[in-house]
Amino acid sequence: MTRIYVMVSTIAEFVPGYEAIVWNGVVAPKDTSVGIINQLNSAFTTSLVDLQVTMTAAEFGKFVAEDTAKWGKVIQVANIKLG
Repeated sequence: MTRIYVMVSTIAEFVPGYEAIVWNGVVAPKDTSVGIINQLNSAFTTSLVDLQVTMTAAEFGKFVAEDTAKWGKVIQVANIKLG
């Protein structure tokens, strides 16, 4: 059997300082009350085994905004177009 190995460049080689991570989050409708958001956040946080990976609702909102801006720059640099 012949195997072929290909070296793939990382994003950081093209856009210094960037890293790619996988994250998950739970969202609710925009008009959901802060009290319900806090209750949901508490329930999810309590159910997680590794509490080092949790965020408050406000922290998650900030994280999503920052991640969106970061990947927006990657899309611009790479000249990625939809459809």
